[in-house]
Amino acid sequence: MERNNRLKRLEYWLKARLGKIAFIRLEQKRETAWYGNQYGGFYADPSLIPTGGIVYSFGIGEDISFDRAIIEKHGCRVYGFDPTPKSISWVRETSIPENFFFHPFGIGAVTEKAIFRLPKNKDHVSGSVYEHRLVDNDNAVEVLLKSFSDILADLGHQQIDVLKMDIEGSEYAIIEDILTSGIPITQILVETHERFFEDGKTKGERFFKLLHRHGYRIFAISDTYQEISLVKQPM
Repeated sequence: MERNNRLKRLEYWLKARLGKIAFIRLEQKRETAWYGNQYGGFYADPSLIPTGGIVYSFGIGEDISFDRAIIEKHGCRVYGFDPTPKSISWVRETSIPENFFFHPFGIGAVTEKAIFRLPKNKDHVSGSVYEHRLVDNDNAVEVLLKSFSDILADLGHQQIDVLKMDIEGSEYAIIEDILTSGIPITQILVETHERFFEDGKTKGERFFKLLHRHGYRIFAISDTYQEISLVKQPM
């Protein structure tokens, strides 16, 4: 696994250097800790996570190792979101922590019913609203997506300590809505999916420029070069 991660990191570094995906680099040195297993985990700065903090976790699949870890270490209240039928079923049948609150819908640019393409590999969980090589365009379901502002209105939170996204390409469509919502978010952790799109590099560059413009700086990058952790700078 460690060797595969090193190879994957090298692959993404080379793609970035060759101009095939957005080139990113560490912008700030901070304390880091890995939360979750190798498959579903992310780096976060533990010094910025208060006891009982608020965490939004978009994209659950069948792995809440990240959510469990942040609950165990900080007593956070984690709000998980996933519209995938397989994920919804898995959560219902799984013993989940007391501080984990699951919502069976996803995040979108607007609140609407959307067509969600399921994975070609039946052993996999993650579907997508976008067509790409890993999903089956002939095997799709209708799911509910909600805008970030509508989710905030439903839950009534005034600030978020950690926002985690692994949403199969939708990060590019919804990031502006998140950043202009006016709600303080201390850390944003995101798995990027430039590889899903022909214009992935353009999407990636715009994505990170928006984050930078709104005061976020990259402080950790995973071994696979896909899980990126950013922190909001004090104004």
